[in-house]
Amino acid sequence: MNVLVVGGGGREHALAWKLSQSARVERVFVAPGNAGTALVAENVPIQVHDFSRLIGFARDNRVGLTVVGPEAPLCQGIVDAFEAAKLRVFGPSKAAAQLEGSKVFCKKLLHGADVPSADFHVFQDADRAIRFIETRYPSADEVVPVVVKADGLAAGKGAIVCGSRREAVEAIERIARQREFGDAGNQFVIEERLHGEEASVLAITDGRTILTLPPAQDHKAAQDGDTGPNTGGMGAYSPAPLVTDEKLQWIEEHILVPTVHALKRARQPFRGVMYAGLMMTHQGPKALEYNVRFGDPECQPILMRLQSDLLDILEATVDGRLEEIDDVRWDPRPAVCVVMASEGYPGAYERGKPIRGLEEADGLPDVKVFHAGTALRDGQVVTDGGRVLGVTALGDSIAAAKRQAYAAVKCIRWEGAWCRKDISDKALASR
Repeated sequence: MNVLVVGGGGREHALAWKLSQSARVERVFVAPGNAGTALVAENVPIQVHDFSRLIGFARDNRVGLTVVGPEAPLCQGIVDAFEAAKLRVFGPSKAAAQLEGSKVFCKKLLHGADVPSADFHVFQDADRAIRFIETRYPSADEVVPVVVKADGLAAGKGAIVCGSRREAVEAIERIARQREFGDAGNQFVIEERLHGEEASVLAITDGRTILTLPPAQDHKAAQDGDTGPNTGGMGAYSPAPLVTDEKLQWIEEHILVPTVHALKRARQPFRGVMYAGLMMTHQGPKALEYNVRFGDPECQPILMRLQSDLLDILEATVDGRLEEIDDVRWDPRPAVCVVMASEGYPGAYERGKPIRGLEEADGLPDVKVFHAGTALRDGQVVTDGGRVLGVTALGDSIAAAKRQAYAAVKCIRWEGAWCRKDISDKALASR
């Protein structure tokens, strides 16, 4: 079978790498891909939003399954377009993808399904939202524990955590008046700030059966110690000791299953990857948000540990027979992924910096360097994004996986390269 992966980041490199290992896969195409996907697949110069060209390519090249990586084309209806063309595609419909595409939709669905989550209020204009904050928190010196979230997609940066009235008003201004996130701020949510440690639980579902993947933990803040601005993710590890087997079972029963059932009742059945961002509070796990695709960089350590054939799982999901997949095998060793980024990220950064040491890093035992923002220029791999690489390693323990990942990081150089130094330390501290 020929397989097409849509996207060009680290998640798509990991998906193409794992799918290429299937004995049933003849060719893997990635559109548009990057310098890393070119090593395990055939890159196709078609952008993720060009549905008609992607459909034409899939038809012309006998693609048996298309796997959509990023959230934007999913929310724009790429799955609906492929299904209308009678082509098999892995991912949720446009209606179901609202679970990520609209914070308002997600919050209302969670509330209606009695899924534990933060209290929230929805606004369309800044004035009413500011009056709400000033009325509820009349003292300028009062602690204001809220999060202000743009409704639409904002590349993982549309949630602003606030601790004071001034910060809350500034967040509202940024979203609703300055339009920092464009049309994503047409409406927005103000919700209570939950306290605890965050974790990620991804599950693959065909709308009836749920296959829960090992828990992971992402690192959103740019700097060590979870300081600095939010990013798309500076590293991840799996499994996350914070989510015990008992807690994982509770999350399935009280968060994942009710969400799947609520979407089915709403006639928006979900097929694909459902990614629950959770806060592990003193009152138990609560849902922060949902994504509707493999997380990036969570996908990298999770797929590094997957030993079963990914194609079998994805096909069973598309065909509505996920109940047949009952023996998914995982490497018992944990995996740690460290993201190497361009100088200036998550703000402005330069592209085109030559990268050295990739082969040396990839040659280390139990290491895989997944490319995110890279390109090939005259045979040289260069930077082409903010998050450039996801250096991922397995180890007999989380500490060992961390050591191996950072040993690989030390092999790689380009002008302005940087990374967090504390990826997975939370897991070590919790033991």
